[in-house]
Amino acid sequence: MAFIPSYIKLLETGELKKRAESALKILQHCLSCPQECGIDRTSRENGLCHSGYFPILSSFTPHHGEEPVLSGSRGAGNIFFGNCNLKCLFCQNYEISQNWNAERKNEVSFEELADIMLLLQSRGCHNVGFVSPTHFSAQILKSVLIAAENGLHLPLIYNSNGYDSVEMLKLYDGVVDIYLPDFKYGDNETAKKYSNARDYFDHACRAIKEMFRQVGDELIYEDGVVVRGLIIRHLVLPNGLADSEKVFKFISEELSPNVHISLMSQYYPTNKSHLDILIDRPIRQSEYEKSLVLMELYGLHNGWAQEMGSQEFYRPDFNSGRDNPFRNK
Repeated sequence: MAFIPSYIKLLETGELKKRAESALKILQHCLSCPQECGIDRTSRENGLCHSGYFPILSSFTPHHGEEPVLSGSRGAGNIFFGNCNLKCLFCQNYEISQNWNAERKNEVSFEELADIMLLLQSRGCHNVGFVSPTHFSAQILKSVLIAAENGLHLPLIYNSNGYDSVEMLKLYDGVVDIYLPDFKYGDNETAKKYSNARDYFDHACRAIKEMFRQVGDELIYEDGVVVRGLIIRHLVLPNGLADSEKVFKFISEELSPNVHISLMSQYYPTNKSHLDILIDRPIRQSEYEKSLVLMELYGLHNGWAQEMGSQEFYRPDFNSGRDNPFRNK
C-alpha cells in the first residue's frame, strides 16, 4: 500500500486550513522562533531574521547530497530559503543566510511557493524538503495548504537548525512526516557566542523532543526511501565547541537510543570564522573519531557518518567495531 502523507487527512477534514490560519496569526507579533522578536511581519516589517511577510526563496532543485535514504535515486526536492534566525560566524551558506538586502529581491508569494512544490513533484522527487524553514514556518504552512489543494502528495521534510518554536511545531503535527533538525550545541554560552542564539540548547531540546513526540524513533521506508521519521544532524566543531557528549546524552536519555544520528564532518572555516582562533581551522580526524566513540558510549547505534573531507555517508557498525559502507536498501 502506497504511503499517504499525513497532511492529506488534515486537508480532507479542514484542519490543515485552520492550522495555516493560526500560523499566520503568529506573525502579527512574531513568535515564529525562540528569538521572539514580536515584530508585526504581516505589515511587511522585518523581524530579527531580516525577513518580512513573504517567504524568500534562494533556490530549489532535486538534491542528491542528503542522506542516501532521503535523496534516493531521484533526489530530494529541496527548497532553500533565504535569511536565517541564527547568525553563525562559521555559516557555510552565509551568502544566502546573511546577505539580507540582496535576498529580499527573492520574495515569492504563497501561491508561487506552492507551485514550486508541485514542480518538484512533477520532476519525480521523492519528497519536498524545506531547508532553513524556521523563520518562514507560518508562510510555508499556508503554501502547503495551497499545494495540497492542487494535488501535492509527497512527504514533507522539515530541515531546520533546531532553534524552533514548540508552538509552531505543534501546528506542523500531522503535516510534516520527516524531521531533519540540526542539534548544533550542547552549551548555551557557546551557542550565543558563535550563533547569536539565546539559550540554544534549552530551546533545541524542547523543539526536538516535540519532533520526536510526533514521529517517534522509527524510520519508515517505501522503496528504500524514508517517508516518515526523525534524523538528527550533528556537526562536529573544532576544539569540542559543539559539546557533543551533552547532545548525545540528551538524545539517548530523553528521547531514545534508537534515534538516527547523522554525524557531519564537513566543518571548515568560512564566513567570519577568522575572527575567533578556536573556530578558524578544520576539524581533526581525532575530533571526529571522538564523537563516534561518544555515540557508541551513549548507545546511539543508528545513523550515518562521513569520511573526513567527503560528502559520502557510511553506516558505522558499532557492534563489530568495523565501518561498513552504507547501502541504500
